[in-house]
Amino acid sequence: MINSISELYRYRELLGVWTLREVRVRYKQSILGGAWAILQPLALMVIVTIVFGYFVKIPTGGIPYPLFSYSALLPWTFFATSITFAVMSIVGNMNLVTKIYFPREILPIASIGAAFFDYCIAFLMYLVMVFFYRVPLHTTILLLPLLLIVQILLTSGIAFFASALLVFFRDVRFIIPLILQLWFFLCPIVYPLNMVPQRFLFLYQLNPMAVLIENYRLVTLLGQQPRWDTLGLAFILSFLTFFSGYLFFKRNEAAFADII
Repeated sequence: MINSISELYRYRELLGVWTLREVRVRYKQSILGGAWAILQPLALMVIVTIVFGYFVKIPTGGIPYPLFSYSALLPWTFFATSITFAVMSIVGNMNLVTKIYFPREILPIASIGAAFFDYCIAFLMYLVMVFFYRVPLHTTILLLPLLLIVQILLTSGIAFFASALLVFFRDVRFIIPLILQLWFFLCPIVYPLNMVPQRFLFLYQLNPMAVLIENYRLVTLLGQQPRWDTLGLAFILSFLTFFSGYLFFKRNEAAFADII
């Protein structure tokens, strides 16, 4: 693995170029361009606000529901978009994979990098909403990169495993959207964590994205320190996911060109 990471570092310029290409291709011939990065979580926020904020009336502890939901939809959209595009990155670039040598992990990593670009744009809308609702920004927001590192580890591990598995089993392209739909409701996005029954809380916190989303809300919206115990567990699970996913990817990399 160390040799693979060293090789990836030598190809860092290609990774940067391919990431920029992913961003350009995604919005090529698009009228709104990068505005789609804001519209996707914003539209979802409007829907969940109507359903869960006004009809169901989920308690949010006095936080305006649009801001409550958007603070969680930001990392979730980054996660879901990364997985969706990264899974198809190997099969979708079969001409390159079969003709040119380069570290194949560049392809899923570039998809995650393009999704991170979207995240940065959508985060600007979050700042606008914070200003609109007159919610103060806290110094705990400086801990945001720490949460992003844990999330990127988790996302990369899943992306490596799923993109490699898709080469062998094309059913993966149908399974991933289903898993993401179910996973959405297993995270405290439209409801607060305190609504989870206490007897299920430990199992619930074995879900790294649930822990991350709760801690995103704590550091960016509530001005509180992360829950270090659960964040530590999420880091361990995310690192193990990254390690196993990357190992699976590299062990099967040599067979990609033959099978595709």
